[in-house]
Amino acid sequence: MGTSDSGRRAYIGSFTAAGGLGITSAAVDPESGALTPLHSTDALANPSYLVPSPDGRHLYAVSETTDGAVAAFALTPRGPELLAPAVAVDGADPTHLTLAAGHLVTANYSSGSVSTLPVRADGSLGGPATVLAHQGSGPRTDRQEGPHAHAVQPAPGARRLLSVDLGTDSIRICGLGSDGALALHDEVRLRPGSGPRHLAFHPRGDRAYVINELDPTVTLCRWDADGGALTLLGETRLLPDGVEAAGTFPSALVLSPDGRFAWAANRGHDSISVLSLDAAGDTATLVTTVACGGHWPRDLALAPDGRHLYAANERSGDVTWFAVDPRTGIPVRGGAVQAPAASCVVFV
Repeated sequence: MGTSDSGRRAYIGSFTAAGGLGITSAAVDPESGALTPLHSTDALANPSYLVPSPDGRHLYAVSETTDGAVAAFALTPRGPELLAPAVAVDGADPTHLTLAAGHLVTANYSSGSVSTLPVRADGSLGGPATVLAHQGSGPRTDRQEGPHAHAVQPAPGARRLLSVDLGTDSIRICGLGSDGALALHDEVRLRPGSGPRHLAFHPRGDRAYVINELDPTVTLCRWDADGGALTLLGETRLLPDGVEAAGTFPSALVLSPDGRFAWAANRGHDSISVLSLDAAGDTATLVTTVACGGHWPRDLALAPDGRHLYAANERSGDVTWFAVDPRTGIPVRGGAVQAPAASCVVFV
């Protein structure tokens, strides 16, 4: 297994409470896509989701615990090194985070809230957190008894942030102030019981795609940056005709750099759905599903050049990589590396 001379690294998050190693750094072979683990650190409990700084010098991680927190790491040749003690987000079980307007923003699942913390010039985090609490519920009383913020995403073309709430079947559009305060601009309702989980934008920035966890579908939306408006366009089912939805819980969605394809991970069905998008991005057609290479794919990641796709298979404890056919978008399995309780993959 070769290693990259380009210095590209992958970072794998995991659940330490389930035997994960914390954050693992790996070299990336640019030709095969293969990962070679280099270092790991368990300095933070349950670093289930990661985001790198734009300059590639720092890595930020949630601590998905009841006493939710985030931490900043310096990326060194020895691997990620904790910059300072973790900072509380004043929310429970943060599952996702992003960087926006000089702040780190987290989605806190169990408390149904979104938190923002300032990022200092040296990459460390300030506090205390500014918190926006979600309100509402959904028809699935087993999973939607209250709000469950699951993801946060900066909106292209405007100083706005979109938060995806599985418990309320809605997307909240917020303005982000220079002080980190979030001001609710609009709340867009999705189909009741769909359980929206994550959101990805088209490379053009004028379309958004929401993956739903409680019913295996993707909701297609138009995004108007000027007005801060999200308009629903339709849904696409992620499973082939005749396959029962029960027991399948989609988790993650990524788009190709040219906007022609999207891929969705399906836990339970243990597959990756391949979607073909029309030129406008208004329709998505299910091309096929392929095996994810393991069990319970919690996250999908696309290499920056779009040539390789990675599935973080939480329950089988591995990360599988695939070569993407540029003509059909169909991923072809290349190999896998052990990664106990793997939960996400990011690239620097």
